[in-house]
Amino acid sequence: MVKPVKKAVFPVGGLGTRFLPATKALPKEMLPVVDKPLIQYAVEEARAAGIEEFIFVTGRGKSAIEDHFDHSFELEALLKERGKTAELEAQKAWMPPAGHTAYTRQQEPLGLGHAVWCARNFIEDEPFAVLLADDLVLAEKPCLRQMVEVHERTQGNVVAVMDVPREHTSRYGVVDPGEVDGDCVEIRGLVEKPAPEDAPSTLSVIGRYILMPQVFDHLEKGERGAGNEIQLTDSMAQMIGHQPFHAHRFEGIRFDCGDKVGFLQANIAFALEREDLRGGVTSFLKDLDLS
Repeated sequence: MVKPVKKAVFPVGGLGTRFLPATKALPKEMLPVVDKPLIQYAVEEARAAGIEEFIFVTGRGKSAIEDHFDHSFELEALLKERGKTAELEAQKAWMPPAGHTAYTRQQEPLGLGHAVWCARNFIEDEPFAVLLADDLVLAEKPCLRQMVEVHERTQGNVVAVMDVPREHTSRYGVVDPGEVDGDCVEIRGLVEKPAPEDAPSTLSVIGRYILMPQVFDHLEKGERGAGNEIQLTDSMAQMIGHQPFHAHRFEGIRFDCGDKVGFLQANIAFALEREDLRGGVTSFLKDLDLS
């Protein structure tokens, strides 16, 4: 019986150049979808999956993330003074308890695998989750909660996957699928960013992972892959055949918020989920003249 998944890593060191100039001074993970930054959605999803320790792998200029997950005594005092009790309680409700967050820096932009490796001393010998805030999933049951349930059944590594158009496989880590059991697919191999003609399938990994700690043994080697970066996919591929490894076709809609169109789609979709916003947004969309 493996240990339960209680720790999560959030790689947040990227520069977000596709959103310049907005991200010149603001971390891309702090871009809001409706009224909540992307990184808060990721942390809330992790908490809903039973995560208790939150490890952020940051870089230069990311202090706003640390400030966001800390108390703002001036703001809290102002809300209390003005009698905004509901807003004050809501402000406190989503923050992890004191001592449950940790921050470490990825001092060089050497890829996702390197970012995860930077968190190794916080993970030690436990299975852990990795969440990429750019990938926002709208789901009735949080995506990571679905994956934890698969992990509990399979006792191994789990990645969230979705089918993509074959011409887009060069953007993803792609699964070589084996036996299928409902929404759970055995992984026989993984290829990082294959050309469409070389892709073993169109089943592609999105930014949700549950990994066994042995992945650090492979990341430790610092081997470069696609883009001359240390790819997480390459180290995961080396674990296949030695540990259970499955892909989960998650229930929900994934939005690529690292892309401007995906980010705008997410804002509309999440606004339509809100009773206080649905009417106004629906009315606006109906009134648009797109001819």
